[in-house]
Amino acid sequence: MKVGIIGAGNMGGAIARGLVNKNTLSASDIVVCDLGVDKLDELARECDGIKVSTDNIDATRDTDVIVIAVKPWLVGVVLGGIASSIDYSRQTVVSIAAGVTLDELQALTSPQASIFRLIPNTAISVGESMTFISHNKVATAEQIAAVVALFDTLGKASLIEERLMGAATALCSCGIAYAMRYVRAAMQGGVEMGIYPGESKDYVLQTLRGAVALLEATGNNPEVEIDKVTTPGGITIKGLNEMEANGFSNAVIKGLKASNK
Repeated sequence: MKVGIIGAGNMGGAIARGLVNKNTLSASDIVVCDLGVDKLDELARECDGIKVSTDNIDATRDTDVIVIAVKPWLVGVVLGGIASSIDYSRQTVVSIAAGVTLDELQALTSPQASIFRLIPNTAISVGESMTFISHNKVATAEQIAAVVALFDTLGKASLIEERLMGAATALCSCGIAYAMRYVRAAMQGGVEMGIYPGESKDYVLQTLRGAVALLEATGNNPEVEIDKVTTPGGITIKGLNEMEANGFSNAVIKGLKASNK
């Protein structure tokens, strides 16, 4: 498979790096296109053998999958420039632009276009993204399987209905920032209690790894694991109750809903 990525920004660059770092594709089978030469030079230094270009048509001509990794307001400009050069009988179009619907992408390309909407997060650069995929009716079973398999190598990929894309974006694409904010807050708490910042971060990260491993191994609802460490009258329940009194769960839920809205 050969992949062309238009856009070398945070997400386009992360996808390219992930595909190379996880050995999903050979670097020589990836072309990244951007007007920012500095971004392309940086990618070329990091991913030996990757192809770079400033010409969208030239970059995508011989690819099987065309990834549109530009800001939503630039999607029309980019697709308008390459739509007539795409071979819809063999090339698949994948957009990661939030809020640009399958119908809008179809209108910008062709009725024959196989189109996918994809919402990853920045952890795709290290092969740990939670990536959501929707597709139009033109996409074949073979194309669907190929796109899911491609992005499943970069973490976990899940097919969902397009109507759920907003919620999925809030939960996992925006959600990675929310997780980082928790890490930062926990670090600050550790520092206030006398632990050095670097050590505090290491301790919090390992605690989160343990929490994830427990939930994956047991399949339990998080509350089951919480109950195991909340001894009656103990220190954990005191901490949890204080967090809830200050709106912890409500703040998380309201933040997610605000992002979705």
